Amino acid sequence: MDGLGMHMGNLSRLSSAKTRSISPENFSGERGGGGRASSGEGERAARDLGQGWKVSPCVKIAPGETFTLCDIEGPGAIQHIWMTPTGSWRHEILRAYWDGQEQPSIVAPVGDFFACAYKEPFAQLSSLAVCVNPGSAFNCYWEMPFRRRCRITLENLSQEEMTLFYQIDYCLTELPESCAYFHAQFRRVNPLPYKQDYVILDGVRGKGQYVGSYLAWGVNSNGWWGEGEIKFFMDGDGQYPTICGTGTEDYFCGSYNFDVAGRYVEFCTPYSGLAKAIRPDGLYRSQQRFSLYRWHIADPIRFESDLKVTIQALGWRSGGRYLPLQDDIASVAYWYQTLPAAPFFPLPDADGLEII
Repeated sequence: MDGLGMHMGNLSRLSSAKTRSISPENFSGERGGGGRASSGEGERAARDLGQGWKVSPCVKIAPGETFTLCDIEGPGAIQHIWMTPTGSWRHEILRAYWDGQEQPSIVAPVGDFFACAYKEPFAQLSSLAVCVNPGSAFNCYWEMPFRRRCRITLENLSQEEMTLFYQIDYCLTELPESCAYFHAQFRRVNPLPYKQDYVILDGVRGKGQYVGSYLAWGVNSNGWWGEGEIKFFMDGDGQYPTICGTGTEDYFCGSYNFDVAGRYVEFCTPYSGLAKAIRPDGLYRSQQRFSLYRWHIADPIRFESDLKVTIQALGWRSGGRYLPLQDDIASVAYWYQTLPAAPFFPLPDADGLEII
C-alpha cells in the first residue's frame, strides 16, 4: 500500500510510506528535526526552559514579503494543512508549485482557499475537504501529490506584518501513474457586468477532474439572487455545455432560497454547505454576503482535454421575469489535472481583492 487515498476503510493496512511534517519547529521536515530550534518567535517566552520548549511556534511575514512554507523533494503527497493567519486574509496569497513548474498550480487568497473569505463573524465549517475551527483555524485535507518537488509559499500583500502558525503534514511515497496534480484558482469580479455570466474557471487544458467550487457572493440588489445556472463546458463543447444546473442553491445542494420560515438558514455537510450568511446590521454592514462550498468528492466532473465553468447571477424583476444581477462574486475552483497547466487568470491588485 502506498499510503495515499486514506479513509476509514483502509486505516488498518500497513504502508511503506514515510510520514513527515513541516512547521516553524521543523522547517525542513527532516527526521528527528523537530523541537530543536534555539531561536524563534517563542524564544523570550522559553528563556527559562530553553531548547525543546516551544522556541519557534510561528513566523512573522513582513508587508510585501513572500515566505516559503515548504520545499519538499518527492515523490510524495501533502495530506493535511493547518494554519491560523492574522491580518487581512484577502491580502495573503497562497501559491503551490509542483515538480519545478514556474507556473503555480494553486493561486488564491488564504481565506478563500479555505472556503472562508469573510472573517467576521466566525462560522464553523465542517466538511470532508476543509474545516474552519474556532477561532481562526484553517484545515484542508485535499490530497496533493507531487513526483519531484513541492513548494508552497504565502505572500503578504497588506501594509501590516502578519503572524502565521502553520503545519503541513505529508507522506513520502511512490505515486501511481494515474495520480494527477491538485489545482486551485481564485477569481473575482465586482460588479459583474449586466447580462454577463460569471466565469469560475476557463482555459484548462489537459486531462483531469473538477472536484470543488467555493463562492463568496456579495449581493448588490434586493430580492433573491440565486436563480442562475452553473454550466460545465468540456472536451470541445461550443455554445452549449454538457452539464447544466437548475439554480444556484440547487448546485450547492440546497433548495428554495435556503429559506426556512422567512430567513436564510446556514448548513454545513461533508460535501456542500451555505457556511455563512452575513446580514446587514443597519449601519455600515450594508450588503448581504454568502459563503458557499460544493465538493465533488463522490461525483468528480471528468474531462479529457479542456474545461470551462460558469455561473449566472440571476434574480427576479417585475412581472415574474428574470433579472440579470450585477453582484460582487469571488470564487475558487478546485481540480486535478495533468501537467503542465495553462497560465492562470491574473489576480486583481490589492484594491481589487479587498472586500468592501
